[in-house]
Amino acid sequence: MTITNSSQQPVKESHTEQQAIATTTTESSLFPTYARYPISLVKGKGSYLWDDKGNQYLDFMSGLAVTNLGHAPDRVIAKVKDQLDELWHVSNLFHIPAQEKAAALLTANTCADAVFFCNSGAEANEAAIKLARRYQQKVLGNGRYEIITFKQSFHGRTLATLTATGQDKVKEGFLPLPEGFVHVPLHDIPALKEAIGPHTAAIMLEMIQAEGGIHIVEPAFLAEVKALCEEHGLLLIMDEVQTGMGRTGKLFGHEHYGIEPDIFTVAKGIASGFPVGAMLGKGYLREAFTAGSHATTFGGTPLAMSAVLATVETILEDNLPARAAEMGAYLIESLRTKLIDQDFVTEIRGQGLIVGIECKEAVGDIVLAGQKKGFLFVTAGPNVIRFLPNLYVTKEEIDTAVSLIAILIEEHVAAKAPLGGE
Repeated sequence: MTITNSSQQPVKESHTEQQAIATTTTESSLFPTYARYPISLVKGKGSYLWDDKGNQYLDFMSGLAVTNLGHAPDRVIAKVKDQLDELWHVSNLFHIPAQEKAAALLTANTCADAVFFCNSGAEANEAAIKLARRYQQKVLGNGRYEIITFKQSFHGRTLATLTATGQDKVKEGFLPLPEGFVHVPLHDIPALKEAIGPHTAAIMLEMIQAEGGIHIVEPAFLAEVKALCEEHGLLLIMDEVQTGMGRTGKLFGHEHYGIEPDIFTVAKGIASGFPVGAMLGKGYLREAFTAGSHATTFGGTPLAMSAVLATVETILEDNLPARAAEMGAYLIESLRTKLIDQDFVTEIRGQGLIVGIECKEAVGDIVLAGQKKGFLFVTAGPNVIRFLPNLYVTKEEIDTAVSLIAILIEEHVAAKAPLGGE
């Protein structure tokens, strides 16, 4: 179920960490790059987490769309344990059978013909950017290098991917940024047409702007983007880092549109928490990524591929995309029914099991209050509550979550109300 037509409001606080409580102290040996919630999680199973004090939490974060199979999935544990006794790491200078098998599984079930394995979503997006430029420059010989992305997008934290990101906040203090990126508003075709020039190599976008507020790409817009790519000889790159692996109700979000990208990326849910990313692309792009053109030390190791194989096989065998569609529709309808009279909520939108509740004001306090009630969820910008439950979530767990969020919002509104009423 998809609810769209949401307003595109500027996102002041773009990342979940901005709503957290900083607990890192000067005594810590860690750089304080994360504003951490005051909870130390030590165990997880299915939809639940436990902290070091024994408190149990219903998890509607899934590690930010990572644990799509729930915490500690048995089939993944078994496959990784078996691999631990065999071989952990070997250089990509050698053939790695599990890597070939994982790539074949992905290409057999997607529109892609080739896969490059890496370690994260940002690294997958870096590979996509490099492939697009190298294809234009080395294969087609036209020297193109510019990548058009969209405002309020999020593509990663490396220098290239944060430059690709359409949010100025993440770029502060990192000048000079790499050149060759242009940002336009989502769903603005005239602005997109104006941005296309002689140096444009590709258009890159998310199917859902998750960090930007759960904004779903409109079908007519994506069709126009595809047409513009074909007209101008551009590559279409889809960032499916958060929307991939069944979360939206399809294995990948672009499948809802019937439009095939030239390149798409995945990470998060591909390996149930093991650090893996992947860039997938059409066969004609192989000519651009030849030996020595790109590499990564830890990409596609036997241990990592065991987690990928177990995760993807489970998603396919249990038809989890269809389950995500069913449970997502149930979640959205339950939220709309429960919150119909709540003026604080302005819109509920989502696709599959990535759902946003847009509110009239910042919701960081609601997130913290939820933690005290044993309920974990995150934000998507300052005023959107984001739900990302695992794909095995039950109706009973959804009912609990909906009841809790209704109570939390009601308590938040009551606490903000002036004493004595109007």
